[in-house]
Amino acid sequence: MIVLQNGASAQTGTVQDELTMKSEILNMDRKYAIYLPPDYETSNRKYPVLYLLHGAGDDQSGWVQFGEVLHIADKAINEGKATPMIIVMPDANSVRRGYFNDLKGEYRYEDYFFNELIPFIEKTYRVRSEKRYRAISGLSMGGGGTFIYAMHHPELFAAACPLSGALRNSDDEATVKQMVERDASLNPEETLKYLRSLNPHWQINNATDDQKRALSSVRWYIDCGDDDFLYEGNSQIHIAMKKKEIPHEYRVRDGGHTWDYWRSALPTVLEFITKSFHQ
Repeated sequence: MIVLQNGASAQTGTVQDELTMKSEILNMDRKYAIYLPPDYETSNRKYPVLYLLHGAGDDQSGWVQFGEVLHIADKAINEGKATPMIIVMPDANSVRRGYFNDLKGEYRYEDYFFNELIPFIEKTYRVRSEKRYRAISGLSMGGGGTFIYAMHHPELFAAACPLSGALRNSDDEATVKQMVERDASLNPEETLKYLRSLNPHWQINNATDDQKRALSSVRWYIDCGDDDFLYEGNSQIHIAMKKKEIPHEYRVRDGGHTWDYWRSALPTVLEFITKSFHQ
């Protein structure tokens, strides 16, 4: 377990990045990291919570080691730009990589996230459990996870902030054909339904009025660098949301698919979701 403290000032939070919880759904222990704000140990209050997702190739320690979450969150809180909050960073890189259930239901990470991780966090830490005090963000693969999680459960998140999101926008019907050719046991209709459930472009373009209202209850902040190889998919999702009149903030800044970019994005994300918590 790594416990970090930021400088000599008393106004510092703490980070632990080798914590574990038991998952019955995944039948294993799962790691997570957590940031606790500067006044957590000296107060009795409950805090809003941000679930912060890592990208492919990283684990729960990515935002701690490379994202400098301790320094950035402490600075934002001490400057009054962000409210004190708990930041939870789960591991989605053990055994299999990714934030979603697999097609055959053999690895159900999304079920774990919503049915086990969130309840565990709310039982273990002093977390406010209402929608208005819960947010989600993440980078790359975690940006895609952020988008889909908030689309699947808009009733749970006040804000969603995908950064450089890996957003599926393939021809799902063609993909189904290829998958069925490789595995004849697959049901084409169920496979197509599965792929579309993970395709934010299809979800937005085919949203009903009720779904549009639900998605509009989330405050969206989408950020992707102009040199990022995922720029096209993010700009297309912005256009799709604009056409569907789903309110969102969209930012294109100078930069690529790098930790420099995501570190520079995090202070704005913390400020954005703070405004969501304060609504």
